[in-house]
Amino acid sequence: MHALKQLDSVCSQDKAAPLFASRQGRPLTRFGIYKLVKRHTAKSCPTPTSAKRCGVSPHVFRHSLAVRLLKEGIDVNVIRGWLGHVSLDTTHRYAEITLRTKQAAVATCLPAVVGSETSRANARWQKDEELIKWLRSL
Repeated sequence: MHALKQLDSVCSQDKAAPLFASRQGRPLTRFGIYKLVKRHTAKSCPTPTSAKRCGVSPHVFRHSLAVRLLKEGIDVNVIRGWLGHVSLDTTHRYAEITLRTKQAAVATCLPAVVGSETSRANARWQKDEELIKWLRSL
């Protein structure tokens, strides 16, 4: 809540003021933001040595936002402009990711193929009699 009040006061006072400022009031650089994200997400890693492999960075937030906007139906060209991509092909990578996610979800629900390794893992729900009964009741 404090951050929202701070943001509101910045927006209402000086239009030239930086949105993200350091303790000294100067604009944060992309490296400063990167350090902040790494420092605060390191706590979520299981061990200090795995912190470098946790994979959380400002780019992950940017990527997640782009994928979410695509899922919400925002035009890919609008997202391209917002992300600052010169080429629409760069932004289309996010669309491919969401398509792969949907395909994986559909594949998980398909009937199992006998003898397939993945079918055994995905077939557990089919053996749950209560679930099957509930699904048939729909």
